[in-house]
Amino acid sequence: MALLRVGGCEFVKCPYCGRQDSNVLDSRPTEGGAAVRRRRECPGCQKRFTTYERPEEQPLLVVKKDGKREAFDAAKVLAGMIKACEKRAIPLDVLERAAGEIERDLRASLRGEVTSKEIGERVMEKLKAIDEVAYVRFASVYRQFKDVGTFLEELERLLGAKGTGPG
Repeated sequence: MALLRVGGCEFVKCPYCGRQDSNVLDSRPTEGGAAVRRRRECPGCQKRFTTYERPEEQPLLVVKKDGKREAFDAAKVLAGMIKACEKRAIPLDVLERAAGEIERDLRASLRGEVTSKEIGERVMEKLKAIDEVAYVRFASVYRQFKDVGTFLEELERLLGAKGTGPG
């Protein structure tokens, strides 16, 4: 949707005739209040169209282990969580909510850049609360367990935190 800025005001350009103003017929919140849906009508061609207004998000960059930077992708976080929860009875909405909380917390920090390590730690924290098997699966890939010994150390740490560890 094209926006035209004139003297500090923005006008939505009609997608049909290109007229640079429109009448708002209806406004309502969507996406849990994160956006506003507006039903509009062009006074020129009389056609109706819908626009969505969202707050502009601050770009969030991820600093990878090798120092490269890439845009944060919440879908990657969710995909990693889904993979860790494979064949577990975890509803998708639980994982989506957790991934959304991670993204919200990272954006709320207003730093603009986060490390992939920080994201991984937050994912492990969420998975630990959701499902311990998924947590261990994710940790084994994320922490790159080299052998069974390091895997057992992580399991003992998990069991110790629950108070059911040996000794």
